[in-house]
Amino acid sequence: MLGSSFGILISVFVIPSLATAATPAEVTAAATKAVSFYHSHASTHGGYVYRYSADFTLREAEGIPAPDTIWIQPPGTPAVGMAMLDAYEATKDEKCLAAAVEAAHAVSRSQLASGGWDYSGHFDSKNRASQLYRRDEDGKLIERKKAPQGEAGWHLWIKHQNKNNYSTFDDDVSQAATRLLIRVDHALGGKDDEIKEAADFALSAIIATQYPAGGWSANWDTWPSSPPPLAMYPIKPACYPADWPRKWPKDFTGCYVLNDNTHATLMSTLLLASQLRGDAKYLAAAKRGGDFLINSQMPDPQPAWAQQYDADMHPSWSRAFEPSAICGRESQSAMWALLKLAAATGDKKYLTPLPRAIAYLRQSLLSNGQIARYYELQTNKPLYFERGAGGKGFILTYSDQKASSNYGWKWDSELDTIESFGKKIARIEPVIFPRTEKERWSSPPTDSDIATILKEQKPDGSWPVTDEERGWMRDTSGKKTKPTGGVIYSLDFVQNVKALSTWLKAKH
Repeated sequence: MLGSSFGILISVFVIPSLATAATPAEVTAAATKAVSFYHSHASTHGGYVYRYSADFTLREAEGIPAPDTIWIQPPGTPAVGMAMLDAYEATKDEKCLAAAVEAAHAVSRSQLASGGWDYSGHFDSKNRASQLYRRDEDGKLIERKKAPQGEAGWHLWIKHQNKNNYSTFDDDVSQAATRLLIRVDHALGGKDDEIKEAADFALSAIIATQYPAGGWSANWDTWPSSPPPLAMYPIKPACYPADWPRKWPKDFTGCYVLNDNTHATLMSTLLLASQLRGDAKYLAAAKRGGDFLINSQMPDPQPAWAQQYDADMHPSWSRAFEPSAICGRESQSAMWALLKLAAATGDKKYLTPLPRAIAYLRQSLLSNGQIARYYELQTNKPLYFERGAGGKGFILTYSDQKASSNYGWKWDSELDTIESFGKKIARIEPVIFPRTEKERWSSPPTDSDIATILKEQKPDGSWPVTDEERGWMRDTSGKKTKPTGGVIYSLDFVQNVKALSTWLKAKH
């Protein structure tokens, strides 16, 4: 019986796995075909939006973009361009590089005089005229004698807000754009002057907007000709306020922002620049970012991180559903940023905050093993928000029973993995960091993952979606519709092409 059972296991599980394993040639063909399709059909001025109907008559992002509008916020143009560059690095297909270069040009031509990017970029004459872009649609620098510039700092932005020159670090917008430019510039050996100069300008803005303590605000709207002043933003450790409002004060005082991984993605961008350019100033700025995370770790009884801090290093409100609190998601993001910095520098001081934070967060896990987005200061009770009367406004509550659906109130715990990486880095063992964004595929992708990607890919190189959850879009009037042939997502393209490229690099 034992021999018979063993034979069944072999025939059922092992043989099909071997029979369906993809070859490098098949994966190369799939990756290059996907890039060719997306570049040929989805590109507008070299840029991309979030999703398209299969016939490309409909486009959608955060709302309905105009025909000549591209999206910068991931998974828009920078994310698509970097996936194309991944494909080039794995396949050496020059067409993949050319597509990535076009995406980089779309990004450089959407860069603002303030040095960063807004969520979207425009290429029609009316909208371009209304924005302080640094270049024209052909990439030529525009001479602007009256472009606003001056001292950096939240105190100035909150007063005047030049909406035509609005740059943001929110949602990895300017960071992703900068990383694409850095990577393409490196791939081209610095031979494209436009891309190189745009990357230099963006990196200068990142460094100039950094506060003396090492943190950043989410937005700025003037070219930062000088950094935020130390007298106004002194370096001090995080501490608890004597009290905090339970209702949204409608006052954006959070000048230091970790929300949505803002601080972590800025540090990653600087580490990438240091790695590919070899300039010590980028590593120095990343270290200042790490020093801020050490300083912003809250004292006992909650030695983790808040989502944003005011100039006195008190956790502070942001939007109406983002209170003064300890933040589980951003605490994990802060620890990943410290791990990457420790691995890059070999400096173990960046590991010192982790044991206390991990122990505290483990004790704070919810009954389902997840981590709460918010924990009340001092009491450590998980916080949620419900919609107010008539679906308007938000009401703070300790119960998740009626929590509003607009936000992620609970997150998967990554504490075990974070602790494991910390121990390896402390032992000076080599590590390969997992992708921090949520993706469908394993990291690294398995042979089974690759087989699924190839199976789902259409002969033209696309991955259309037709299911009930994701097979819908809004037409130009805003009406919800289900396009014939399905919906094609930039996110799916990015994740699939990155997985194919990662698998190929491992095989090679």
